Amino acid sequence: MLLDRFLANRREVRLTDEERRLLENAVSKVRTFGPRETVVEAGHKVTVSTYLTEGIMSRYIDDRRGLRQLVAIHLAGEFVDLHAYPMRELDHSVGTLSQATVAIVPHEALREILDPRPELARKLWFSTLIDASLHRTWLFRVGRLDGVGRVAHFLSEMNVRLRAVGLSDGREFTLALTQTDVAEVCGLTTVHTNRVLRQLREANLCSIRSSRVQIHDPVGLARRGDFQPDYLYLDDQCFDGETR
Repeated sequence: MLLDRFLANRREVRLTDEERRLLENAVSKVRTFGPRETVVEAGHKVTVSTYLTEGIMSRYIDDRRGLRQLVAIHLAGEFVDLHAYPMRELDHSVGTLSQATVAIVPHEALREILDPRPELARKLWFSTLIDASLHRTWLFRVGRLDGVGRVAHFLSEMNVRLRAVGLSDGREFTLALTQTDVAEVCGLTTVHTNRVLRQLREANLCSIRSSRVQIHDPVGLARRGDFQPDYLYLDDQCFDGETR
């Protein structure tokens, strides 16, 4: 199923088979985008929401000079812009970082299945509240941590989020981002990010080679990034106490 990863391993919410089938049937089409393509422009009217099945996407804001500030990262198994359903227009753009495949869900189809099913609507609301929790932690990461801490926190988070949908074994995963992408996520320069990754490697905490991330010491990496996974609302099995 296209949506078999959606809300996977969330300790507060479980979709029933019927609810998952309803969402699956609401998909109108599947599209694949190349890296760094804009999917939704800020300020444009939006009549669909996108569910990411493969790849990495971001939400971002451009300044007047066209320089981009990332404000969110989305991984496979997540709705990227479900909040567009009630808002109808976004104050930010949505685009791909890697090649990405998305399922398109028209808002009219969402309305038809959600209006008579308040429990399913509550579960989708929960999904958007997870986005809000991620935003708050994003602010903490770039506002309170030093460069090494920011990258350590980000990689710890990616490991747990990917593990929740079966894309990390807790120690190793593929992250199709460049050092420039990681720098944008963490609010650093590319030169500073290169230095930080070297420090993490020399401390035997983690290493990245050809988009493959190896976490040598999950506890040490989480401690260096002041990472606590509670804001993700995942089952404990997604981190097995490694970051506690």
